[in-house]
Amino acid sequence: MSASATMTPEELSMAQNLVQALSLEGIEASSIAPEAMLFGSHADGLGLDSIDALEIALMVQQQYGVELRSEDQQARAAFTSLRSLTNYVQQRRKN
Repeated sequence: MSASATMTPEELSMAQNLVQALSLEGIEASSIAPEAMLFGSHADGLGLDSIDALEIALMVQQQYGVELRSEDQQARAAFTSLRSLTNYVQQRRKN
């Protein structure tokens, strides 16, 4: 079952950027569940690690012009899932 049916266009774009930035071979952007955990060893998650977090922060800054600071609790919470990351970035881009 494809996650793209429940994924917004913004989430799909973010997923495509994540797959490219992290060189996630064998993972289709459209197959990433928007609510799946990005980090850790959850069964439905991506299993990313702290190095991936740095790559994501760099990609978000370059692609969207949004800076993710580790001391910002909202930014840290944004790394929970594809949906939370996308929402965080979209909110910051509009400001």
